[in-house]
Amino acid sequence: MSEHLILGVDGPVATLTIDRPAKRNALSHEMWAAIPGIVETVAADGAVRVLVVRGTDTFSAGADISEFGTLRRDAAGARSYGAVVEAAIRALTGLAKPTIAAITGFCIGGGCELALACDLRVAAEDARFGITPAKLGIVFNLPSTKQLVDAVGPAWAKQILYTGDILDAATALRIGLVNELHPPEELGKRARELADLMASRSQVTIRGAKEIIGRITDGRADEDDEVHLLYSASVTSVDYVEGVSAFLEKRSPQF
Repeated sequence: MSEHLILGVDGPVATLTIDRPAKRNALSHEMWAAIPGIVETVAADGAVRVLVVRGTDTFSAGADISEFGTLRRDAAGARSYGAVVEAAIRALTGLAKPTIAAITGFCIGGGCELALACDLRVAAEDARFGITPAKLGIVFNLPSTKQLVDAVGPAWAKQILYTGDILDAATALRIGLVNELHPPEELGKRARELADLMASRSQVTIRGAKEIIGRITDGRADEDDEVHLLYSASVTSVDYVEGVSAFLEKRSPQF
């Protein structure tokens, strides 16, 4: 764990808060290294159905620049640091439960990378976005670049990575970087509404949808044995029994 990453649970919703306001929530090596363990905790909690990732007044200004002169000073250090970041992103991406990034203020560099690893992104109307390796001489890693391309398409991914420009929230919405925009004071409420709604739906459906969408974005559109198992597991599940019963009885399902 890291003192600057706070995991809270309220009913079926877990919230991971980036809490390092003195550094505009910059992500240190210690914070990146703590993320896989936090994700594992969320995965293991059967009562938790959705994870919300948020900051404080700002989401995250990116990686902690002060560590570039120490932990990332040479090529070996940069590779080691990059492996820790990739492990954090891989853990968050691989969580079978839905994830929502609730974005306030600046969402830059590693902060944007973390947000892209979430399933949905909702943002405040005054949020700002950017991925800035072009200002540092770094090649953005392939898994996170793929997530960027999946969200905004190759042309906008090129513009974002080639220029390192900071985008306003309206542009982020228009290009698909975020799903929704809301007034800053309403963002937390909206993120919770979305989380509660997803928590109330069939988790069998959600897990299957997340798996299948991931396969499609990986270029695998064939219905192989693993996909057929997802289908069969759903129609033999208690969720299916409850969903059909609720439909026939004209009531809301209780999953």
